[in-house]
Amino acid sequence: MKYIKKVLGGELRQYTMVIALAALIIIFNIISEGRMLTSSNFQNLLSGNAYVLILALGMLMVIVIGQIDLSVGSVAGFSGMVMAIVARDFNLPWWVAVLIAIAIGLLAGAWQGFFLAKLNIPGFITTLGGMMIFRGGVIWISSSISVPAPSELKWFGAGYLPEWGPSFTGMNNSTLLLGIIGIVIFAIKQIQNYKHSGDITGQKDSISVPIIRILIVGAVIGYFTWLFGSGRPGTSFPVPGLILLVLVIIYHTLTQRTSFGRHVYAVGGNKSAASLSGVNVKKVYFLTMMNMSMLATIAGILFVGRSTSAGPADGTSWEMDAIASVFIGGAAVSGGVGTIMQTMVGGMVMAVLNNGLMLMGVGADKTQVIKGFVLLAAVAFDVYSKGSRNESIVGKIFGKKN
Repeated sequence: MKYIKKVLGGELRQYTMVIALAALIIIFNIISEGRMLTSSNFQNLLSGNAYVLILALGMLMVIVIGQIDLSVGSVAGFSGMVMAIVARDFNLPWWVAVLIAIAIGLLAGAWQGFFLAKLNIPGFITTLGGMMIFRGGVIWISSSISVPAPSELKWFGAGYLPEWGPSFTGMNNSTLLLGIIGIVIFAIKQIQNYKHSGDITGQKDSISVPIIRILIVGAVIGYFTWLFGSGRPGTSFPVPGLILLVLVIIYHTLTQRTSFGRHVYAVGGNKSAASLSGVNVKKVYFLTMMNMSMLATIAGILFVGRSTSAGPADGTSWEMDAIASVFIGGAAVSGGVGTIMQTMVGGMVMAVLNNGLMLMGVGADKTQVIKGFVLLAAVAFDVYSKGSRNESIVGKIFGKKN
């Protein structure tokens, strides 16, 4: 048991949410008679939930600084609608329309960041007002009618990685290459950690510990590489998933390896102490809110590309799923705690739950009830764990930032 703890990096009970995610996939796969673990289902699951997971990246940072953003769905819907309208009415290239939409998102974030940082209006109130303004705005400018999106955006919202090279691999080679890169990067990271494992304690772990970790994670990555890459001809790992993966790497690095990331956690942990230590709290508030709205715009663009049109109801209640993903991933309600990787685990729990219940034919009303109970249970367990002086739910897996 002691050796297992070394391999996993801590107590087994600290892996609750990852175990819950795996259990959900297995249970739904059994109940649905194998329809969960299929190439087409997981391709659709990732494409259909990438926008929520992108929202969760920004929402994590907002919650870490002790705030909340209720406007993200409305900002996403408004920006997507502006993009579709300017492309249609002004005959602009698709990429110009995208840049205009991103500019709209940045301005919306700056607007809300100004009220929070300069006028000290709480984020809850600021973004509640923003939610009303942008939700009304998208209905106003669209006249409650859907607007066709530029056809080029479909590849970003519902496209797949291209096929190339030999066919003897039996799967999409772009997906295969992506999986190999993932395994290699993880292996290199584990080897580097092993080389420095005895720097503090003076006791170096057995070489078998990183080897077993590499084998376990490599097997998981390999399985999902095969799952995504062996579907029907013309399909592979979804482009929205690749965009999400790139953003996860960027924001993991931003929050864990940069001074701005450290400032975000410092402000969330203790705003007064952070200010006394030289952190510009107002700047952190402002940039975090601006970043959130920018990510909301990217999420909106991907959704519009997937649905091929912008609708007046786009973005409705997206903020709820994003917030739930962050808290299920182990973020603290009071701020200061949570990581990007934990949030992605929480987001995948929500995605698998939605997908599994749909496969079972459960209605939208009952699905909302179940998701509400899951959120309450996850947060309650997290509070209990912290009260017992344990780390946050999945903190041991990906590391904890305080």
